[in-house]
Amino acid sequence: MAKKNDAYYFNNFAECAECSVNASKLLGKIMENFDQSKLQEYMNEMHEIEHSADMKKHELTEALVKAFITPIEREDIVEVSRNLDELTDKIEDVLIRIYCNRVTEIREDAKEMVKIVIKSCDEVLALMREFGDFKRSKKLKEHIIAINSLEEEADSLYVSSMYKLHGETDPIAIIAWRDIYMFLEKCLDTSEHIADIVESVVMKNT
Repeated sequence: MAKKNDAYYFNNFAECAECSVNASKLLGKIMENFDQSKLQEYMNEMHEIEHSADMKKHELTEALVKAFITPIEREDIVEVSRNLDELTDKIEDVLIRIYCNRVTEIREDAKEMVKIVIKSCDEVLALMREFGDFKRSKKLKEHIIAINSLEEEADSLYVSSMYKLHGETDPIAIIAWRDIYMFLEKCLDTSEHIADIVESVVMKNT
């Protein structure tokens, strides 16, 4: 029974990561084939994904309250769960900024950045699927390194995009896109933080 209960936490992590993958791919589709008239419909679809992630986090919290023994420290379980939920939130935040700023066209560098977000979410999901076997997994480190590399790639693109943006003259566009780029970058930062937590858990438990 203990093994089954242990698996619950790691399965929940993977399910939450799947929500992030679904959210990132939806955001990518929206930005690649942008249609401002459909934004409200997309906002509703994105919110359903975000709500599903919230529910999974709440389920895990309830299970944790009742648990006597956990496979890793409770604080680490809470941190992983919170940041996985935060990742989906941040992806939704990008779409909210696109909507609130009344964006009519998506910039090419933003399309490139969301592709990195999608790759990073895929890596986070792969990491979560390996996490339950962290004492024996030979792939865990690969996914952590991949997430870190994607964050560095996004950092470079973020800096170049912001530099280009602030050379333009339309103040409304500058304010709007500075906000959107910032939240795209936060998606990558959150992915990296998840990888850092997992790496710390592995070091403490092996």
